[in-house]
Amino acid sequence: RECYEKGSRILNEAGIEESTLDARLLLEAVCGTDRNDLLVHGEQSVAPEAEEKYFGWIGKRAGRIPLQQLTGEQDFMGLTFTVNENVLIPRQDTEILVEEVLKELHDGMRILDMCTGSGCILLSLLHYSNDCEGLGVDLSAEALEVAGRNVLKVLTPEKAEHVHFLHSDLFEKVEGKFEIIVSNPPYIASAEVDRLMPEVRDHEPRMALDGSADGLVFYRKITEQAGSYLKEGGKLCFEIGYDQGDEVRELMETHGFADVQVLKDLAGLDRVVAGIWHKKT
Repeated sequence: RECYEKGSRILNEAGIEESTLDARLLLEAVCGTDRNDLLVHGEQSVAPEAEEKYFGWIGKRAGRIPLQQLTGEQDFMGLTFTVNENVLIPRQDTEILVEEVLKELHDGMRILDMCTGSGCILLSLLHYSNDCEGLGVDLSAEALEVAGRNVLKVLTPEKAEHVHFLHSDLFEKVEGKFEIIVSNPPYIASAEVDRLMPEVRDHEPRMALDGSADGLVFYRKITEQAGSYLKEGGKLCFEIGYDQGDEVRELMETHGFADVQVLKDLAGLDRVVAGIWHKKT
């Protein structure tokens, strides 16, 4: 309890918004305990090496290094993923995208996850489906290394055989056709990146955040090419920024997608745009 209270105080003084929660989660990660242990066994002693590691983490968290990069893990879709400074930390908002794709997913489908990062979207889809095949694409070799580590962390060996990762600049090295293309691309306007909170701005990969001047460059590139890689009636699903729904919808409609819908997240903000591919005749 003394470690926890001191850790909370240090984080609070450093301006960490959820100082008490972060102090507790870091302590649990170091000691292998849970919240109940802190409440019921608060008098239990902490080994010197664990105490040293804990306050080392507290100091780094006070310096705005994300908690998930310290523990090396983040929960997403009920699964636990490995993360580090080379990938975006999976966010709850992105679960809306996964849930929307799951509605369309049937046995045996091929899924392409463009800008896969940690692999959290693709691997969640494969975990919660049967006999599907997945390809995750990213320009970052470091991100793909993390995605590869997550395969056996969240998939059975049998399902793991049906997922592959590809180092490619968008569709450059992609072959074949898919029933579903899903993407959470970089979508923050360049000028806005420097205004993000320090945890994101300084510690998450900029190439996974920066969507160029207006934040839409990757939507343009992916939408222009996606039809060549989708089967007739296949679906393209994007995560978007809260103010990008209308522009991405119009972009998809311009490039031949039908029944384009903009879906909201739990906060009532635009979060997903999805449309069906029909080959032009």
